[in-house]
Formats: sequence, C-alpha cells, structure tokens
Amino acid sequence: MKYPDARLLLLSKAPDPGQVKTRLIPVIGAVGAAELYADLLCSALEMAVNSGLCPVDLWCSPTMAHPFFQQCRQRYGVELHAQTRGDLGRRMSHALESASPSSQPLVLIGADCPALSADDLEEAFALLDQGSEVVLGPADDGGYYLIGMRGLYPFVFDNVPWSTSTVLELTQTRLSSRGVKWQCLVPHRDLDTADDYHAWLESGGHVRDRFRPRVS
Repeated sequence: MKYPDARLLLLSKAPDPGQVKTRLIPVIGAVGAAELYADLLCSALEMAVNSGLCPVDLWCSPTMAHPFFQQCRQRYGVELHAQTRGDLGRRMSHALESASPSSQPLVLIGADCPALSADDLEEAFALLDQGSEVVLGPADDGGYYLIGMRGLYPFVFDNVPWSTSTVLELTQTRLSSRGVKWQCLVPHRDLDTADDYHAWLESGGHVRDRFRPRVS
C-alpha cells in the first residue's frame, strides 16, 4: 500500500428500503432508492479497496451486525465499525477520533458521490502528506464529499447546518480563522435529489448488474 499508516473511512447506512436516499423515493420508489444506494456504496468500496492506497474501514449505521455489512466485510475485506448516535457532524467526528492517533492521515468519505475516483483519493492523501492539515472535496450543492485530516479538528463538525449550501464555506472559514492549512480537490456532484439523479443518468450512470450484497 502506498500509505500503509493512513486510513480511509467510509460512512454508510444499511440500504433498507425507506431508510436511504429518501429524496429519491418519489422518483424511483423505496426499493429502487435502496438498490441505488447499495450500488453506490459497493462502487465506493470497490474503488477504495482496489486503489491500494491504504486500509479501508466501513463505518456502519444502525449496526454493523446488519447482513448487508457482513457481506461487505466478506466481499471486500474491510473492517467494520459502528457509528455513534447523533447528527452527521458527531458521527464523522467520532469516526475520525476513533481512528486517530493509530492511523495518520485520515480521509473520510460517504457513498453519495459517484464521480469520486481513486485519483481523487490519491490526491487527498498526497496533499496531506505534503503538509496540508485538512483537505476538502467540494460538492456542487455547497457541502463536501470528502474531508481529510492530519490531526483532529473537532470544531469543524460542531453546530453545522448539514445538508445546506453553506457547509463548505462555513468549514473553510472556521479552518482559516484557526490558522489551519487547507486545500480543496476538484468539485463533484453528489447524488441526492431528483435533479442529481437525472443528471447522473444523462452522464451514463446506471445501477450495475453485478455482485452487490442483497438489499433486504
């Protein structure tokens, strides 16, 4: 592995119908949304594991005992960890704190950005290796699809209006005000809304007919 002391953390939910990609349910139904999320998650896992950059941890909600996650562990050889309770910021902060200081640097992603590539991950780790303290992957909706850290900066995750267009700007402002050196990757589009879904289809996206753990 290129960065054996680093760690890639992937925050995930069990793809149970009605519990994931809820904004897409009016478009493709609860089962369709769950299957889409399962495909996105498996694609992210395959990409991360096949990149050969560093060990990969799958952070699971609501429980890592869910059969889907157990199949992911067997299929992709990743370690499973249980997410804590709380908002997105608390869950991200907990995952990063749990992985540090035994692993450095750390990069955290979700399964919502189908455009995220191994090259993006490699650039994030390279920037951290070259001295950046934080790396952000800007999402077109004003959030971020990736955050990487060398060290811990829990203030980044406190009292953030998640799922709004101000998340990235607020994060950058907080980092700059504390004198933390940060850099950004190229912007990508998350797949959350009906507009995102149709844009993804127009770009050639589809739920692939290949192995993925079964959606219950």
